[in-house]
Amino acid sequence: MEVGNHLTEKGKKDLELVYLAQQGDQMAFAELMEKYRDSIYFMVNKMVRNTDDAEDLTIEAFGKAFHRINQYSPDFAFSTWLFKIASNNCIDFIRKKRLQMTSMDTTFEGEDGEYSGMQIRTDDLDPEEEAIKKQKIKMMRLLVEKLKPRYRVLVEKRYFEELSYEEIADELDLPLGTVKAQLFRAREFLAGMIEKTKDAI
Repeated sequence: MEVGNHLTEKGKKDLELVYLAQQGDQMAFAELMEKYRDSIYFMVNKMVRNTDDAEDLTIEAFGKAFHRINQYSPDFAFSTWLFKIASNNCIDFIRKKRLQMTSMDTTFEGEDGEYSGMQIRTDDLDPEEEAIKKQKIKMMRLLVEKLKPRYRVLVEKRYFEELSYEEIADELDLPLGTVKAQLFRAREFLAGMIEKTKDAI
């Protein structure tokens, strides 16, 4: 990969790390993550205004960037590419959340002045959808079971028991940073397994 002359010195340094990450050097990706984690989190938190969601979305953004690292082009700065991934991820999250929060019994006024009810199904799934949902959950649990014990416990507590990072750190007597870092690794492993079994999921 040629280093783009149009990039700043910071951009060229990032590009060197990206090249190493594309070769499978996880330390290089970890360095990129460390470099941009706070600024990505700050941007995400401004968009979603919820610290737990922002933590999750920051991890997701780096997870997506890691899995798409070979798609990065040096035509523009790595930071621009990374922020775009994080921003798009947030927009998707906000859109889904708005749909889930839409009232299941919204009323609106029609042209004739009559008020009508609009039924929006959110949690209420039909039998077939419920069966598919249960199958997906079962498949996810099977994948989680394949994780190393330290990762499996963290994933179960975060996503099945829905504990916050702080609660997990307290319960397992681990530093908060360790919990976040290991959950990031666990999600990387899960993403890889999901990719291999996506037809089943």
